[in-house]
Amino acid sequence: MKLYLSSFRLGDHPERLVALLPPSARVAVICNSIDAEDPAVRREKVADEITWLTELCLRPEELDLREPGELRARLTSYDGLWVRGGNVFVLRAALAASGADEILPELIRDERFVYAGYSAGVCVLAPSLRGLELCDPTDAVDGEVIWDGLGVLDHAFVPHLNSPGHPEMELLEKVAALYDRTAVPYLPLHDGQALVINGPLRELV
Repeated sequence: MKLYLSSFRLGDHPERLVALLPPSARVAVICNSIDAEDPAVRREKVADEITWLTELCLRPEELDLREPGELRARLTSYDGLWVRGGNVFVLRAALAASGADEILPELIRDERFVYAGYSAGVCVLAPSLRGLELCDPTDAVDGEVIWDGLGVLDHAFVPHLNSPGHPEMELLEKVAALYDRTAVPYLPLHDGQALVINGPLRELV
């Protein structure tokens, strides 16, 4: 697997993401974690993600999971995915509705592309999303809430810890405390940090 899993946005070492990708890589930007937001606000946030990735000399474009099309072919046409943070339950619902939750784990394990992202875009890779309701409201989901994660990671991921100024820091401290009490394995990250996985190599930067 080739993963760049950041606590917040690109983190302090975006060059490590670039190093996983071919030159001028085509990157699909998935922002379905913010589908519940006002459409105008959503467009602005998508544009920000595109700008940051373009500044790294990548070639990003949005891949909206709500749009029709043969998803496997669309996904495999890219060198990498960048999955934005937001509401993990909204993202999980979009992955299920599109069928991406069945396709992505296989493609990630086969290294068909680099999977990268931050916050909810990483949390969704865990075996379970239980506990994250302390941070992300489940009533933002239009329909049934899905509690299973994609199971790409064998542990949970708790971002934004020890990150003064981040609005969700205290909520995620409660998530981490719950995991501590219930013996759920998790990786704690503060903003700026990222977990880089490149085959057998695993490094926190």
